Formats: sequence, C-alpha cells, structure tokens
Amino acid sequence: MQDVLVKVIEVSRVKQNNAPDIFAELFEKSLTDAPMLPGAIINATVERIIIGKHVVVDAGLKSESYIPIDQFYDEGGKLEIKVGDEVKVALEVLEDGFGSTRLSRERAKRLESWIHLEEAYESKETIHGVIVGRVKGGFTVEINKVRAFLPGSLVDVKPIRDPESFEGKEFEFKVIKVDPKRNNIVVSRRAVLEAESNVERAAVLENITDGDEVKGIVKNLTDYGAFIDLGGVDGLLHITDMSWKRIKHPNEILTIGDEIKVKILKIDRDNVRVSLGLKQLGGDPWHDISHRYPVNSKISGRVTNITDYGCFVEIEEGIEGLVHVSEMDWTNKNVNPNKVVHLGQDIEVMVLDVDAERRRISLGIKQCVSNPWAAFAENHEKNEHVKGKIKSITDFGIFLELDGGIDGLIYLSDIAWSETDAQDTLRKHQKGDELEAVILAIDVERERIALGLKQLAEDPLANYLNANEKGTIVNGKVVEVEQKHAVIELAEGIRGILRASDISAEKVEDARTKLQIGDAVEAKIIGTDRKTHAITLSIKAKDAKTPAKKAAKSATPKTAAASGTGKKKKATAESGLKTTLGDLFKDHINSSDEPEEK
Repeated sequence: MQDVLVKVIEVSRVKQNNAPDIFAELFEKSLTDAPMLPGAIINATVERIIIGKHVVVDAGLKSESYIPIDQFYDEGGKLEIKVGDEVKVALEVLEDGFGSTRLSRERAKRLESWIHLEEAYESKETIHGVIVGRVKGGFTVEINKVRAFLPGSLVDVKPIRDPESFEGKEFEFKVIKVDPKRNNIVVSRRAVLEAESNVERAAVLENITDGDEVKGIVKNLTDYGAFIDLGGVDGLLHITDMSWKRIKHPNEILTIGDEIKVKILKIDRDNVRVSLGLKQLGGDPWHDISHRYPVNSKISGRVTNITDYGCFVEIEEGIEGLVHVSEMDWTNKNVNPNKVVHLGQDIEVMVLDVDAERRRISLGIKQCVSNPWAAFAENHEKNEHVKGKIKSITDFGIFLELDGGIDGLIYLSDIAWSETDAQDTLRKHQKGDELEAVILAIDVERERIALGLKQLAEDPLANYLNANEKGTIVNGKVVEVEQKHAVIELAEGIRGILRASDISAEKVEDARTKLQIGDAVEAKIIGTDRKTHAITLSIKAKDAKTPAKKAAKSATPKTAAASGTGKKKKATAESGLKTTLGDLFKDHINSSDEPEEK
C-alpha cells in the first residue's frame, strides 16, 4: 500500500508542473500496469445499492464485491453515489477463500485525501478540517478521513485559554508538513490567521497617516495602556496618552469592547506599529497655564490622590498639582497626609510654582492659613519673657512649645552660665515641665525662635570681672589638675584656667608635679573672654613683679630724707608704679650729693 501511495503522490507532483494530460496518462497507466496486490487502486462500477447494507460494485475481477454502504456517505451524511457511477476503490484481498474479492472505498478516499494534501502543501493553499480531539502537545484534525496533527502553538496568534472551545469545530488550515512514508501530516491554523491579518493590516496602513482621527474597538487592557483594533491593525494607546490628568490604570476610563475615537500619533510601517492618543483630541490644558494660575494666587481644587510624600489636587479637568507634605502644616513638616486631607475633599490651595514645560504645579495648603511664626513675631519681641512646656530634651538643648503650636529652642549654651550648671539643668527637667525663658531672636523666614534660660539671672562672671579686671592678682583653690593645666575655683561658679607653662618661671612639663586638688593658689588674671566665660591665670606673671615691688619699698626711707624733689620721689617709690633700677640708682646719686643735716 505504501509503494502505491508514494507512486500516486509522485504522479500528483507531475500534475503540479502544469501537465494535466501527462498526469492522466501516468495515473491510468499506473492503474493498468500495477499488479493486483493488496492496496492497489482500481476503478469499479456501481451495480446496485442495498440501502442500509452494501453497495455492489464490479471491478472487472472474478466476481462482484460488496462494500459497506457507510463508506459511500459524505461528511454531511449524504450518499454520494448512484447506480452506474464509476468510483475508485482499494483492493484489500483478491481472494478471501470464499471466491470473493474485498474492496474498500474508504481506503481509496484516504489516498485521494493524501494527494489533495500534497497539492495543498505545494501550492500553499488553505484546506478545511475539523478539530476532533486533544493529544499531547496539540490537537488532532480530520481532513477527508485523514488525521493530521495541529501543534498547540499553531492554533491561534495568541495563547489559547480554553482549548476545549476548539474541539468539534471546523477551521481553515495550511499544510506545513507532509510525510507519506511516516504517515505524518502537520497543519497550522495560525498561518491562516496571520496571512489574513497581514492582508488586512496592509489595507489599513495604506489608508491612514499620522494625525488622522479614526475609530477603533478596545481589544485589550494592560497596566501600561490599551490595544485598539483599527479594523485589522492593533494600535497601542499608552496610559500617558489617555488623559491629561494622572490615572493609575486604563480601566479608569476604558472598558474592553468600547468603541472610541483616537488620534494616530505615529506609524511604524516597517514593524507594523501604530501609536495612538486619546487626550490629543482635545486642547492642551497646560497651554498658558502660568497666566491662568499665577504664583501666590489662591484657588480651589479636589483631592484626587494621596501618597506618602503629599497629595495631588485637581484644579481643573486634566490639571493636577502636587501639595508636598512639607507644605501641608506649618509646625509639622512630616505630617501624615491622610490626617490632613481625604480623597474627594474640596480644599483651598495656593500656587507656589508653575513649570509649564515639565507640566508640574506646586501647591501649598498651609499658606492659606495664617503663619504662626509671623503671628508670634507680631505679638512678641526680643528680650521678652515667655512661658512654655518642654516638648523635648536633646543633647544640644530644650524645645519649648509656644503660642500657636510652634517650638522655641533653648541651646545648651543658653541654659546656664556654666557648662556644669547647664548639664545639671538638663537632668533636672523632663518633658511636660513648664519653663520661663527670654526671647533672644525671632527668624520668621527660617521658622526659628531662639530662647535663653540663663538670661533670666545676672551673669556672675560679669560681676566678678567688674571687680577683678585683667592684671588683678586673685586667690583661688585647685579643683582639677591635668597634665597641661589646672582649674582654679576663684569664687562660687567662677573658675579660671592655669596652664602648666604659667605655673612657674621654670619649665613645668606636668602640672600635677606642682599642684594638687585643694591647694590654695595666688595668681594674676592675664586674659578674659566674656563670651566664652574663660579666665586665664598665671602664677609666673604674678611672681615676675614681686622683686620690683620689694626694691621700691626698700628705697622709700632714703628718698624721704632727700630735699627738694625728695617728696615726689618718695611718693613714686612708695607707689611702686613705673619704678626701674635706673630710677633707684639716680635717686641714690642725688641723695649722696646733698649735705647732711646737723
């Protein structure tokens, strides 16, 4: 049977080469010359029809043959022969042992189908078939009694979601593989669809250009846009081209199956891609936006979206502005937007900035209410005393809650006149305590208020320095000693620094070798800094003046005995001011020249 089948298909290929006469001769010759072997195709004449049972045919053999009548019905269930018709049948058995020859119309039909499939494969024509069942990797398709394989990937142009919906239905296919020896036929429905689509796309693309307004059907929705069927060509309507306002998903304005009007933005004919726009059908609402909404103008809008960093307010159709979280509340820069506004709320906002090129508008909510910092500045002034509760205590100071819900800061350096007292004050107070402070500065623009606690009392250092100016010799007690310096307590809350190099005229490497805690010290004030509350002491500077004072005191009796200018020199000597060794020597010379008293 296989040899006959291959031979017949080879004859069909000759027919494809535009030689129908040669094909007929070869086909007839093959039937005549072919040996009467099982599988041979021969002609037979319908002698009679026994309804419901058999069809009797005469094939010119020893006897008539009986073929089951169901082999002569077409796909529609209609008998396709009548008495006297000549049909092709396949020889199954020449002699069945009872003197009869068995013939088959069904096997002959199958052979005819193979020839037809071979012709369709060569000419790339479409054929009709019915999907009769599912197999691994695809479907089985029946084409004129011949079973073909339809791979799952070649069923449709897109992945199929319901394979059962294809079973039992008739479709058009293209034959993509024919192998008679292996009895293998592969067909494709996708190839038919793509061919039809290419024809439709080419026709559509010829009739449209950039800028055209066309109608289409919403075919599919994705997160990034929608595909619109333009009648053979699918165009992409990106989400950013759907509306001038912000939308999260295309289903907010489109539904699958909707017929909409769109504008063609760009056509890529080489890759068959069409970009569409919906918002471009109307005017651009951002045109002349800066003139319609000038900076610092107050307008009304509706909250359309709330995020962690703020909220979006629609001020007109297609125009949304952002209210950043920092522009929602004067006192709380990181307020939760959901605690300030809610979706759909109508609010008043102020235009802070307009960027028409980037299509952005910055809005503010807090600017529509009074600025508590400006209000505080109007009602209070520098050096005024205010009260407030401690809102928080940090390493660098204390925050007080003042009128209007704003905060004032008492820096660590303004808590007490000494660092030790400042730390003690921090430990003594806690959140919620009420404090009185002095206003040191008000900066409305930077939203800062500086307060002072130590300014409520007089500066003890200032009082001490008023009584003990630079150059004064003072007494104190050592309270701290380190290698490089010692701390001397001069009075309550007043301390001075005595460096190791100022302890003695001799070089001192370590102050701890000369001083101990509790030692009484007499030193001279050699430097002061009222701003940093620093007093610098020196024993070496104090001791450097002691010899001069003693010399002046020893010269006082001699100068008292002198006449003339003796009294003036005596006063100078006793005062010890501006006395040098040369002055003493000169006084001694003058006194020796005067006559002795009798």
